[in-house]
Amino acid sequence: MNIIGTGSALPELAITNDMLSQFLDTDDKWISSRTGIKKRRIISTESLIDLAVKAAKDALKNANLKPCELNFIICSNVANNYVTPALSCFIQGEIGATCPCLDLNGACSGFIFALDMAESYMKCGKANNILIICAEEPTRFCNWNERNTSVLFGDGAGAVVVSATDNNFKSMYLSTNAKTDAIYYQRKLESTPYLNNNEKDGPLVMHGQDVFKLAVSASTHDIKTVLQKAEINVTEVDYFLLHQANFRIIEAIREYLKEPKEKFPTNIEKYGNTSSASIPILLDELNKSEQLKDGNILVMSAFGAGFTTGACTCIWSTHSQKN
Repeated sequence: MNIIGTGSALPELAITNDMLSQFLDTDDKWISSRTGIKKRRIISTESLIDLAVKAAKDALKNANLKPCELNFIICSNVANNYVTPALSCFIQGEIGATCPCLDLNGACSGFIFALDMAESYMKCGKANNILIICAEEPTRFCNWNERNTSVLFGDGAGAVVVSATDNNFKSMYLSTNAKTDAIYYQRKLESTPYLNNNEKDGPLVMHGQDVFKLAVSASTHDIKTVLQKAEINVTEVDYFLLHQANFRIIEAIREYLKEPKEKFPTNIEKYGNTSSASIPILLDELNKSEQLKDGNILVMSAFGAGFTTGACTCIWSTHSQKN
């Protein structure tokens, strides 16, 4: 499997830390020193479907692939206005594809889970071209009257097209550790005459210290695992593309690996935590700015609610991209 195209889309509205300080008990110093975030993009006039479709079309254009050539669409999404149909169904219709599609919820690890699923489809001969879209609006989960979570997130969509050409993914690793209390977002369903328990709902709950420890521990373990499986030394890796959750988490992982800062590109300072969309958005930025070179070794690692984690190693191949 190989990545032959990347795409991304972000909301027009950019909200700085100073803008948040107008209605929250916070300021730029408090936010940036704890998270590394300076601003984020938030959905206002557009919709999540708009962003997802734009990112999908962008990736297809970059891959020089027509929608009719897709064999499958996988969309990573935590929540949106529709419980059903799946977000991928809307995307499929908007881009004019005819292939089957589905959504998955691996929280912030969704991109790695989708890559693993796509690779499995290709290995068994069921697909040659798969579109993966990660479309997230975590700003809709938060309580905007308090600063602990609302300052962390941004909305956005990232996409890749993967092809069965070449074998550039050298190792994958997924895990789930049922630490469900560390971070969760709970919503009520419709009531029935037979329901006698009191269901809870409310904004996102996150225990920051627990998430920090779980993220650093899991990511360092996963990275070590995929490097061993691929028989690649950590010093050979050109870029580590980590989930953009918190700059302190990224730095803790980097310090554990003892690798230089230039190997850890970030965009959290511009976009905040965009959940599963963060790695494909970052990948698209590196691709479009031509920072990725043929033969570069990439390690991608993500972690999210559940507690889910995933990592992979791949070789970047510019000659496999069709444009």
